[in-house]
Order: sequence, then C-alpha cells, then structure tokens
Amino acid sequence: MRLGVVSDSHGHVANAHAAVRMLQSLEVEHVLHCGDIGTPEVVELFAPWPTGFVFGNCDYDRPGLAAAIAAAGQTCYGEFGQLELAGRQIALLHSDDARRFRETLASGAYDLVCYGHTHAALVEQHGATLALNPGALYRANPHSVAIVELPAVKAEIIAL
Repeated sequence: MRLGVVSDSHGHVANAHAAVRMLQSLEVEHVLHCGDIGTPEVVELFAPWPTGFVFGNCDYDRPGLAAAIAAAGQTCYGEFGQLELAGRQIALLHSDDARRFRETLASGAYDLVCYGHTHAALVEQHGATLALNPGALYRANPHSVAIVELPAVKAEIIAL
C-alpha cells in the first residue's frame, strides 16, 4: 500500500493542488494531513482518497474545518490520530505539543509517527518507530510531500 503524507498547507490552495497532482501521479491509496490545514478548500482537494486530518496550532476554525472534513467524507482525528493501515500502527499529530510528540515516539506503540509543524522534511528511525515529517506545502523550500510504502514502512520525501 502506498500512503501519501502532507502537512502545513496553511490554506494555500495552489500549493495543496500541486501536492494532490503529485500524489495522483505516485498512485497513493490513502493520505494523511499532519495539521495546519488552514481552509475548507484545502480539505476538498483531497477527495480522491480516504484522508485523515489532524489539527495544527494555526487551525483556528476547528469547528469549520471539522465540518468540511465530515462533509468530504474524510476523517478528522482532532489533535491526535491513531490508525492501522496494512497491518501497521500509525500515529498522526502536528507536534506543536512537544511533550506529546516525544511521548508518542518513545512509547514504542507505533510503527510510523507522522507529524508536521516544523516545515522541515525529516525521516528518522527511533528504535522500531519511523518518525516522518513530510515537510510543508507553505513556507518551505522546497515544498514537499512524503510517500510511505506499507507494510514495509519505507518513506521517501518528494519535492514539488
């Protein structure tokens, strides 16, 4: 299974649209958005896939975003998501709560921890857990997304 991971779109529809085109070309089957979504228009762009969203520290209209996510038939996890895909345990959070982020990584409960907030792409092994920040779709150079092959849990950063 090929998983697409994005973060920090901050309501920039053109940048999110570029990410969607890239994810389509890479034939992903599921998408996770690691927060700072920004606007309902960004949510709508991810309609081609089952997509899970978490809120970031700049997602000020959480009720509006949650409604847009529900209307799109997608999943809103609030501030923290946990799911299983291809037999792998995945955590999804923004990481602005540094303590929660560290505890999630250290727990050993997840094969993959997807996060955003820093606008810096990073793939890093922590014991049996792979930590993945896909970079950002706004205020990053370059803008980037990530692809994860499951169940192997092999991640790659893709510049847009």
